[in-house]
Amino acid sequence: MRTLILARHAHAESNAGEFVNSTPPGGGLSDEGREESGLLGSLVASDPIDVGFSSRLLRTQETLALALATRSVPRFVEPLLDEIGFGSFDGGSLAAYRRWAWENEPDEPCPGGGESRTDAARRFADALSVLLARPEETLLVVSHALPIRYVIDASDGRFPAARLAQVAHATPFRLERDAVHLAAEVLRGWAEAPRFADTPFGG
Repeated sequence: MRTLILARHAHAESNAGEFVNSTPPGGGLSDEGREESGLLGSLVASDPIDVGFSSRLLRTQETLALALATRSVPRFVEPLLDEIGFGSFDGGSLAAYRRWAWENEPDEPCPGGGESRTDAARRFADALSVLLARPEETLLVVSHALPIRYVIDASDGRFPAARLAQVAHATPFRLERDAVHLAAEVLRGWAEAPRFADTPFGG
């Protein structure tokens, strides 16, 4: 891999209702999202994409398929790119999960068998290692807001924050190989000694 193009899925049914969903296959795209997916295709039209990857969630697979609809590009599903496991928050309001997330440390698992932010970070780092090992030069990856934000920030050497900066739907972010490698290292390092950058216990 030489270049990684990351994009959050387009607007989905779950976004319209502002609820969380991490159990595959989940809901698909809204009408707005299908339109956004076509626009994503236009935004990456000049990129020599060799292969596409999505998570197991339907909204990412639909986004990738529509973005690459006019191109003959192989597409794969990679479970390591899945949304964080929301546990008992799955299917509930995004606001409720955010309140919990802002009040708990990164290695605290979501109630009900969900993932901690540190476990998710390790998984995202593993996903980056899988992508870095690919023989193709340019990869388009459609995933979710939290993994995209974690990777983008880590590619600049920044640790995750409890309150995440927004990631726009269906917007491409281009990272070169060295930045992807750094992101994997930073996420693994943070997971071993997690400290949020934007909370009192983050120091």
